[in-house]
Amino acid sequence: MFEFRLPDLGEGIHEGELLQWHVVEGGAVKEDDPLCDMETDKAAVTIPSPRTGVVASLKGRPGDTITVGEVFVVINDAISSVSDDNGLGKKNIGDSQDSGGQAAPDFFPPREPAAENRVIAAPATRRLAREMGIDIKIVTGTGPGGRVTSEDLTAPGAGSRAASLTDAPSRASVDFGQNGEMIPKFAIPFLEISSLPQPDGPVERIPIQSLRKKTAVKTTSSSILVPHVAHMDDIDVTEIEELRKKYNQGHPDKGRLTLMAFVVKALVAGLREYPMFNASVDIDAGEIVHKKFYNIGFAADTPRGLVVPVIHDADRHSLSGIGWRIRHLAERARQGNIEVAELTQGTFTVTNVGSIGGTHVLPIINTPETAILGLGRVEKKPVVRDDEIVIRKILPVTLCFDHRVADGARAAAFVREIKQMLEDSLEFMGRI
Repeated sequence: MFEFRLPDLGEGIHEGELLQWHVVEGGAVKEDDPLCDMETDKAAVTIPSPRTGVVASLKGRPGDTITVGEVFVVINDAISSVSDDNGLGKKNIGDSQDSGGQAAPDFFPPREPAAENRVIAAPATRRLAREMGIDIKIVTGTGPGGRVTSEDLTAPGAGSRAASLTDAPSRASVDFGQNGEMIPKFAIPFLEISSLPQPDGPVERIPIQSLRKKTAVKTTSSSILVPHVAHMDDIDVTEIEELRKKYNQGHPDKGRLTLMAFVVKALVAGLREYPMFNASVDIDAGEIVHKKFYNIGFAADTPRGLVVPVIHDADRHSLSGIGWRIRHLAERARQGNIEVAELTQGTFTVTNVGSIGGTHVLPIINTPETAILGLGRVEKKPVVRDDEIVIRKILPVTLCFDHRVADGARAAAFVREIKQMLEDSLEFMGRI
């Protein structure tokens, strides 16, 4: 019997939600045939079978969360051949390696050997353990695959497992209940979550799952843990819009450029001058990490929900190259076949509601990034130029940023940098 453990699904991904099975217990399967569809907080992927054989056991149902390293399929590969009755033909597998040591197929990167004391836990749980002065490595996890949960840390008797962490606040951050359980003291004062009252009329209940659940977790965490500040401005994009139209007319073979491509190029120039907005906060080290590369993500609406494709090394691509990548990534995101690598390692995000409608938008920072730019709808508006009222095309923008890395003056200067480039087509072409 071969026990197939969920392989690594990408950097920073520790679990996935089972969407659907492509096999059934007792059914035959060939190597590289699709086993199931799995969704992470980055993308949906199809996991292939690592062996030829008969499916002996399926360890989950659609909607279940499977942890990386957890056994979720058992395949009987001890038989010498598979019958044609299952439509697979005959295949000799007697020479296959012993099931105990074979790695996952090349579809996934090989996993590094797990450390002896490797602990599976969410970042929020690890942070809670530090605040409570508990060495998480000696806590017995009761979650799927041995995952340590916040309940494990606050359960009765958990205090006896506290370790002497020299850099942790230990008892200063916790109280103790009657049974010796640790109770965190950093709860939000006066916060009380009430149960939903019974509605008076008919309702439809829809489970929060898949990408919607991942979005809920990420946005809630960001809005609670990151001190958001918003800076708003209006940008006159009349000249850039004229430049964009001329470019599209002169290069019909390269595909149409959207305003987003111009915004991305302006952002790269601005981020070079103001690196605190192309950064992350390392809470453990107490440091701001300025990134010397520019991976610009953009929010894309798909049938599955909101995803953020990333234009890697945006500073190295031409204007037309940026435009092509925006179109290409957005289309693949809508089709649901975008790769995990194309949704990770972003350093700054842009979200555009202008095509749908609305003026200013207050987006939530896509942590661990430190800023996000929201674009509204471009509209013709009367403005004053040289004491004359003229009609110009105005783009409303909102920069939401992490107050831990910058103050309002820096944010205003950063937006001004972008504004100057997008309002002057000559300066824009001279700096890209």
